[in-house]
Amino acid sequence: MPAGAHLIWAVALCFSALLPAAGYADDVKGSVNRGVSQGVNSGSNDRSDQGFDTEHLFGFMFGSDIGTVGEREFQSQTTGRFGKSGGTYRAVSQELELEFVPAPNFRLELGGAFASHDIGGVSGFENRRQLALQGLSLDLRYRLLDREVAPFGLLFGVETHAERIDETTAAKVRQYGTEFTLAFDRELIPNTLLAAVNLMYQPEWTHVVASGSGDQDATVGVAASLMAQVRPGLFIGSEARYLRKYEGLGLNELAGQALFVGPTAFIKLSERSRLTAAWSFQAWGRAAGGAGPLNLVDFERHQARLIFGVNF
Repeated sequence: MPAGAHLIWAVALCFSALLPAAGYADDVKGSVNRGVSQGVNSGSNDRSDQGFDTEHLFGFMFGSDIGTVGEREFQSQTTGRFGKSGGTYRAVSQELELEFVPAPNFRLELGGAFASHDIGGVSGFENRRQLALQGLSLDLRYRLLDREVAPFGLLFGVETHAERIDETTAAKVRQYGTEFTLAFDRELIPNTLLAAVNLMYQPEWTHVVASGSGDQDATVGVAASLMAQVRPGLFIGSEARYLRKYEGLGLNELAGQALFVGPTAFIKLSERSRLTAAWSFQAWGRAAGGAGPLNLVDFERHQARLIFGVNF
């Protein structure tokens, strides 16, 4: 079976969990049309009286909500990646972001990032210990379906970034990339249990300053999550992400693959502030031409993320 077919089957299985077992065969089309119509015409996306707000519920994923028109937020996102084959590998990025909701169903975000690396004795990597300005990013999201009136929520996101420090090797680069995401979510048990699926395609162009060499690669993946509200304002769940990295933007040659799993927690600190924490470990992986059980060439052993946000 071709490599892409495996991903399609995984997507189909995950997405099937978002749909009810029966009863939509005759009215899915009408519900979707109502969702588009009511979602576009609605002037508010406030979920405060409707249960879940999935915009910031996840660590390494996101949901289909985008906030209330006129809403402004400041967000701090810290991401750590640890463990390569041999030696010491620690990479931490700190992103500071401003988010705006200028129109119904549309959200934009501007961000800047710093990167810290501690690399020593890792095969194929230069030893480095540095802190540097990494780059800038622009994130645009548009909600296509509102799950309150459609069978599921659906959002399309595009995040583009320009970086001067490679996030993996810490080398000086001129790097440009874009992440395209389709986010689906649905409440399986109203106000209690929610399922979400993300589909991702991430092409990237890299020019290494020191050597003058260039590279093009792409990562595709599918992620799924279940989050449960254990008490008002506190959500606990898990995320699983299956990622495949390719040489070339057109998925020309498989470089490696990995499966990450781990817990996620969200807590509403106050009416205006929130905190999300997530940790993922590589449960399985394989580099091209290598044997399992892990792929520590293209990916890390552990990934962790802490997100703090406040409305203003």
